[in-house]
Amino acid sequence: MVELPLGFRAHVANIGIKDETDDFVVIAAERPCPAAAVFTQSLFSGASVIVSREHIADRSLQAFVVISKNSNVATGKEGMDNAREIVTAVASALGAAEGDLLIASTGVIGRQYPMDRVRRHLTSLKAPFVGRDAQAAARAIMTTDTHPKLAHASVGKASIVDIAKGVGMIEPDMATLITLFLTDAEIDGEVLDKVFRSVIARTFNAVSVDTDTSTSDTAAIMASGAAGPVDEATFAEALLDVALALTKMIARDGEGATKLIEVLVDGARDDSQAKRVAKSIVNSPLVKTAVHGADPNWGRVAMAVGKCWDDRDINQERVVIRFGELEVYPQRVDEDGLDQLGKYMSGDTVRIHVSLGVATGSFIVYGCDLSDGYVRINANYTT
Repeated sequence: MVELPLGFRAHVANIGIKDETDDFVVIAAERPCPAAAVFTQSLFSGASVIVSREHIADRSLQAFVVISKNSNVATGKEGMDNAREIVTAVASALGAAEGDLLIASTGVIGRQYPMDRVRRHLTSLKAPFVGRDAQAAARAIMTTDTHPKLAHASVGKASIVDIAKGVGMIEPDMATLITLFLTDAEIDGEVLDKVFRSVIARTFNAVSVDTDTSTSDTAAIMASGAAGPVDEATFAEALLDVALALTKMIARDGEGATKLIEVLVDGARDDSQAKRVAKSIVNSPLVKTAVHGADPNWGRVAMAVGKCWDDRDINQERVVIRFGELEVYPQRVDEDGLDQLGKYMSGDTVRIHVSLGVATGSFIVYGCDLSDGYVRINANYTT
C-alpha cells in the first residue's frame, strides 16, 4: 500500500453517483497549508472549477473534495448551489473554513448531482479521518480509466504522492483529468506555486488523447510541511518525475489506446513553436491511426508539420524526421527501411522526433494511438 504523506488523511466512499464503485473522496490536512492549483481554460468551466478558483486565490488549502462520475457542468445556479453546499458540509465536518477546500468533479456533463444521496452521506461524515491508502483514493476518482493511476517519490525525509484520472476528452489547457499532489515537504507557498506551474506545463499540459478540452480539469497540490524543509531544486526534480510518470500513464491509458506516442520537436524558433508542431503531429488522426496499425506511412508526419501554416520559418529542406533512431526524411527509406519502421511501430511506445532546423527551441508531447475502441467507448458513454 502506498500511504499518503505525513499530515494527510483520507475518506473514501460510495455515495451512489452512478454505480457500486467508490465515487467520493476527501483528502484533508490537519491544518491549512501552502497549496497551488491550475484549471481548465474552457469557457464552459464547471461549478467545481469556479468555486475552487476562488478558494485557491490565497495559495492555502486544507482539503481536496472529489466527486467522480458526474461533472456538475452546465447545471446552472442549482449546480453552483450544490457545489457550495457540499463544500460547506465537508468544511463543517472537518472544522475547517469553507475557503480552504478545493472541490473537483468529473463525469457526464449536464446532470445535477443526486443531492438526496449526497446529503445522506454528508450528514454521517465525521473527522478526523483514519484512511491513508493513496491507492483507494486513486481508484475512487476514476471514470473510464482502466486502472487507478498513482506515482510517488522521496525527497530527503519528505515524500510526494500524486493520484490522477483521465483517459478521454484530453487536450490541454488542461485535459479531462483530475490530478492531486500531496507532499509533507515544508515549502513556501509562492515557491510551491512557481514550481508546480512549471512542472504542469511540461507534463499534464503536454498530453493529448483526442484534441477535446474538458470543462472540469483540475491539478492541485498541498504541502503539509510535516517532514520538514527540502531543497527547492531537488523537490522540483522529484515533482517533475512524479508528474511525468502519471502523464505517460494517462496517455497510455487513453480511451481505446494500445500504444503511447511521444513526439519530440527540436530545432524550433522557440519552445512554443516546438510544442505547436508537436501537438499537430500527436493530434493528427492519420498519424494516430498509422501508429495503431504499425503502418510505416511516415509521410503523415510530414503532412502534420506542413499544416502549421502560420509558422512560415519552417522550411521542408531543413526538416529531419525520425521514428526512434531511424531517419525517414530527408534520407530516403527503401523497402528494408520501411519494414524496419513497421516493426518499430509495432511496439507499445512510438517516439517521433522532428528537427525543424530553425533555432534551439524544443518540446515533448505525449499521446496515444486511435483505435475503434475509442469510438465504441464514446458512442456509448452515457449508457
